[in-house]
Amino acid sequence: MQMNSAAAAASCHQEVISVENVSFSYQQQKVISDLSFAVKERDFIGLIGTNGAGKTTLLRMIVGLLKPTSGMVRLFGEDVASFRQWEKIGYVPQKNSFNPLFPATVREVVMSGLYNRNKIFKKMSKTDNKKCEDALQAMGIEDLQAKMIGRLSGGQQQRVFLARALINNPSMLILDEPTVGIDTETQESFFHMIKHMHQHHNMTFLMVSHDLEMIRSYLGEQPAAENGELKFHIKHSHETQDCVENDLAHSLKGLREEMESRKEVVLIGDRN
Repeated sequence: MQMNSAAAAASCHQEVISVENVSFSYQQQKVISDLSFAVKERDFIGLIGTNGAGKTTLLRMIVGLLKPTSGMVRLFGEDVASFRQWEKIGYVPQKNSFNPLFPATVREVVMSGLYNRNKIFKKMSKTDNKKCEDALQAMGIEDLQAKMIGRLSGGQQQRVFLARALINNPSMLILDEPTVGIDTETQESFFHMIKHMHQHHNMTFLMVSHDLEMIRSYLGEQPAAENGELKFHIKHSHETQDCVENDLAHSLKGLREEMESRKEVVLIGDRN
């Protein structure tokens, strides 16, 4: 697979993901064949494809949950097998990969996004708790924080996992159908937030989505690259003016305000 000039334009930033001649097979069934591509800082890559095309398989290889049959995956220049700086990456898997019997509260799941090898046995700080409150409020789930995650609806669970992925202010978000099961209002607010984070913050995105309208409206009609049934839509952000505020709380606050403003519009419309 060869990238066209749209991807070459991103050469001003370092590679955060490098996939080199990767193939993957389930038993004797080849799912991905000789795939090579790079994701660079401030890229937004929308990945689309038919069922069985290998979208989720690719993401799971990138985050180290599956090992390629052949080829190499690197994160921030390091082999994924030895990569340890997972706080740089926020990952939201498909919701059907979650065990509903997992014994944890909403708050515990969101806070787990702050854990790493150095912090797992340390007490959380006031700053950590503030980050958790920001993420819970941004996703509108603060009233659910004491509930067991398995007792929530599918849409509520997905909001929890989005909050968990965002809490650590990652350099890159990897999202596998992040808005499945979420109402249309929240989907629109979420896309508004991630577009803002891509355009004005040092944030990189790799997202699988079936929302072709959203992918094409932001990333362009034509894919920049293809491999089998996989299609890669790419947009690179190189804004000359970034936000004065560049921490995660700023974007999360903006998301919550966006969501609440939309609700007010709906309520006014109902009164009329």
